[in-house]
Amino acid sequence: MNSNFPTVTIDVTLDRHNAKEVLNAILHSILFHRLFGTVKPQTFEVLDVTMPGVADPEMEQLVTEKVDIFWKGIESGANKRGQMIVTFSEKKAKKSWFQVYAGEEEVPWEQWIVNAEMRQPKSDRDRQEFNANLASTLVKALNVMLTHTSSERGRTAVPLITNAAGISPFPIKITVKVGGVELG
Repeated sequence: MNSNFPTVTIDVTLDRHNAKEVLNAILHSILFHRLFGTVKPQTFEVLDVTMPGVADPEMEQLVTEKVDIFWKGIESGANKRGQMIVTFSEKKAKKSWFQVYAGEEEVPWEQWIVNAEMRQPKSDRDRQEFNANLASTLVKALNVMLTHTSSERGRTAVPLITNAAGISPFPIKITVKVGGVELG
């Protein structure tokens, strides 16, 4: 597979108390910055950090479903590390030998990798420090999103939009991995 497309990585350390909320906000923020249809915005307040999101039932269901799969994977195993990978693709004509049209294939043009690790603070003081670090990580993640999507490389990665129907003219796939194993 061709991997000449941009890959953006966000590393985050979570605890049981706020894992779902944080992952939900991060995924929504990525989608907010990469959906090209008419987006109805919403915001998520996580540890006093305001993160943008998409108020679309289909996207909300997709994000909630993937966060739940991630959570169940983390809870059911000994492995406390996982990934949520958001891949944006475009549909291209697939050609076989002799340039014969053989249907369509999805060709990725950008990928976002959210590396998540679960930890538990031991005391109230640890909790305060943990939450402050997590809030700082969320601000950095938003900065990475804004910087990438407004950069030359981020803008040129987006293929021509030939279909303006719907909230996204491109196929979106969210993959969940825990301990290197794909779930869901």
